[in-house]
Amino acid sequence: MTSGRWRLGLALALATGLLWSTLAIILKSALEQIDAWSLTWFRFALAFAFFAVWVAVRKRPGRLRELEGREWLVLVVAAAMLTTNYMTYLTGLDYTTPANAQLLIQLAPLSLAIGGFVFFRERFTRPQWLGAVVLLSGLGLFFRDQLTTFSASRASYLIGSSFIMAAALSWAIYALCQKRLLAVLGAPTVLMFIFGFATVVLLPWVDFGVFAGIDAWHWAAVLYCGINTVAAYSAFSQALVHVEASRVSAVLAINPLLTLACVAAAHATYPDVFPEAYVTSLGILGAFVAVGGSMLTTLSPGQRTLSKVSESGVARDA
Repeated sequence: MTSGRWRLGLALALATGLLWSTLAIILKSALEQIDAWSLTWFRFALAFAFFAVWVAVRKRPGRLRELEGREWLVLVVAAAMLTTNYMTYLTGLDYTTPANAQLLIQLAPLSLAIGGFVFFRERFTRPQWLGAVVLLSGLGLFFRDQLTTFSASRASYLIGSSFIMAAALSWAIYALCQKRLLAVLGAPTVLMFIFGFATVVLLPWVDFGVFAGIDAWHWAAVLYCGINTVAAYSAFSQALVHVEASRVSAVLAINPLLTLACVAAAHATYPDVFPEAYVTSLGILGAFVAVGGSMLTTLSPGQRTLSKVSESGVARDA
């Protein structure tokens, strides 16, 4: 891996993190006037249109016909898992707060790192196992804080948290599948299929009438969510091409802290639009501990297996 590729991958991973740190806040706002199914379909449809044009311009759609049976299975699983991730995350967000959702979703990079160890033979060191324990400890502190803070709606909080954890697991499976597919397909082609698959699958549950009743502010929120999907997953996919999955996960681990900062800034600027994040000092401590554990888990020197897979993807679809 060249220095330039490593730096580009790091920059793309950071861009992904910045985009995702604002997404939960805007999604929460959009859900005030649109249901999760319709919002998710809109995001997928917009992303599919973008990547379909991208692939058509580059004249690469025929590459899908070259896939073998096992590769098609991996592609379908990736599409199903990302669709599941979107729906479970949005459903969980409807029951809980953006800050809580973004912290619990840290189980995704942990699961991704473990998956890289199991399926791609990435080195998993003792410090990484320690990081996993630290991450879970931090999540426990934050979880306890939020249960106390939202004691009056504890059942709702637990339901939302369960959906977010399901979203984390499904996202990790998707990311591992996509990493495998990058050896035979370019990222835009993979994403075109995944978003197209989800657009068709979700179509029966879309309430098209709801779009007519959305006001200007919430339309802006819906459009931002769609554009964010395109930009974030473009950056994420290309980051996986240039750097190991574990290092991408380490950068994404800072998302909860970025989200807490964004929630505070949004509430300070528009207090009537964006609610305050109710997090005590114990919860903030838990967030920092969890982020530290996530970064410790996903950072490991000397990993090269996944980078070779990535370089193969670049060579075949450059």
